[in-house]
Amino acid sequence: MFSERCLYCHGKKEQAVSWTALFWKGESDLLCGACKAKLMVIHGDICSMCSRPLDELDSKFIEGDRCLDCVRWEKDSNWSGCLDKNIALYSYNDFLKELLSRYKFRGDYVLAKIFAVQLQTKIKRAAPDLIVPIPLSSERLYERGFNQSEALIIEVNHTPSHLLERIHTEKQSKKSRDERIHLQQVFKITDTDTIASKKILLIDDIYTTGSTLRHAGKILKQAGATQVQSLTIAR
Repeated sequence: MFSERCLYCHGKKEQAVSWTALFWKGESDLLCGACKAKLMVIHGDICSMCSRPLDELDSKFIEGDRCLDCVRWEKDSNWSGCLDKNIALYSYNDFLKELLSRYKFRGDYVLAKIFAVQLQTKIKRAAPDLIVPIPLSSERLYERGFNQSEALIIEVNHTPSHLLERIHTEKQSKKSRDERIHLQQVFKITDTDTIASKKILLIDDIYTTGSTLRHAGKILKQAGATQVQSLTIAR
């Protein structure tokens, strides 16, 4: 046995020595058992559009294989078809909220490594032509010092395609669902020449209402993208 420090809590953890452990660092190698157990991997019966676990919903909030939120989005003519699918890794609980807060707002950049293996697997499966980080406004980028979505792409050795530019608005977390849905377009295209006929994968940290990702998907589809999916850490 050998001891290491947990990347999140910095406590010692025990691992069995193996060739895999020596040459491959996955999530299980970076977190102690207690911290790893707090990450709620999304699996089982989930919404086919947003990855929300359906077993946490009353049946009246489910229609077919979709949650009612996604059904409402797709019934809205302004938003139908803007986002083909969101793939999410974990349910958004208190532990993940704090972990992402440390990563995003306190600059603990190394925490991106925790998600690298799963992200790489999901990206390979999605097989996109372009991987696009959800951009921050220049004001928000100055506050944080880095774009957390771009950093995730770089961490898994892919090249971010900077096709979107964000128009500065009030933080999305301060808006209600209705306010997010009825916002004017919050993105603009920076390079229209490379979008036509492409499969695009958007990367962001959290899927909440889906508004941000659908704004991005809408403008990319209008520019000629044939498919827009998104991949998020949390749902």
